[in-house]
Amino acid sequence: MTPEMQAIIMQILPLVVLLFVAYFLMIRPQQKRTKAQQELLRNLKRGDKVSTIGGLQGTVKSVEPNFVTIIVNNKGTEMTFDKQAIKKAEK
Repeated sequence: MTPEMQAIIMQILPLVVLLFVAYFLMIRPQQKRTKAQQELLRNLKRGDKVSTIGGLQGTVKSVEPNFVTIIVNNKGTEMTFDKQAIKKAEK
């Protein structure tokens, strides 16, 4: 190897290492969270206790392809939300 090639490699190497670190510290965990959220939405069913991104809590009454109807209090008040608005669910 010529000294010029070595100099170029030594300049590029830190950038490559930085990209690998960024992938494993930021991109990969976000992909895992996204996959877990999609799995949660796919497995929603009647009777699940859910919490929305707005903080509203209730019980799932029905699940449609893009919407979820939840009962939000003991009086039977029903509200319909986009599936994407569901933050977490418990069985």
